[in-house]
Amino acid sequence: TVRAPFKTSLEDINRFVLSKSGWIKKHTDGDSRIPLTYNERKFTDGEIFLFLGREYRLQRTHSEISRVWLNEDSILTGQADPEDSLMTRHLVSGWYAMKAREILPERLKEIIRIHSQAGFRPARLTVRSMKSRWGSCSTGGRISLNSELVKLSPEIIDYVIIHELCHLKHHNHGPGFYDLLSELLPGYKLIRKELRKYHIC
Repeated sequence: TVRAPFKTSLEDINRFVLSKSGWIKKHTDGDSRIPLTYNERKFTDGEIFLFLGREYRLQRTHSEISRVWLNEDSILTGQADPEDSLMTRHLVSGWYAMKAREILPERLKEIIRIHSQAGFRPARLTVRSMKSRWGSCSTGGRISLNSELVKLSPEIIDYVIIHELCHLKHHNHGPGFYDLLSELLPGYKLIRKELRKYHIC
């Protein structure tokens, strides 16, 4: 239902509805993006989890040593009680956080090395959970990366890192920013489109 003042023309109403078509689709069809935070998961055997863009099926095993590891297409946990889903959640969440702290700083260093001609010198890197951003760059040169990124493909991770590094040179999304981003990552638009299939919740 569209409500409008009595004297509003049908043409103006149609123009308004067309301009809001994206918003309308999102709120009528529901959000079809893939959630990356696993708050709604039950953490039971058979559930699918992402790591570096690949799908892994959860398999819980009995072990006196608590641990998480990958084996072919499975993400496995070793835990004293394999039926304890709260423990599974704790183990898997901790494993993701650990992997993010390992992978993201190393990838940042490698990208800075590859694009040494750009002269990127971030003041500091923080890897942490963020509710609404994949990354950020402060005016003081401090970069933050969302730990959830380790669930996505290496190409998407690189895109987010390069995006934030470009903010060291351009603190807005003006033409200069996109010129630099295009120079460093010519196919960034396709990767950005892929990233938009996911959301943090």
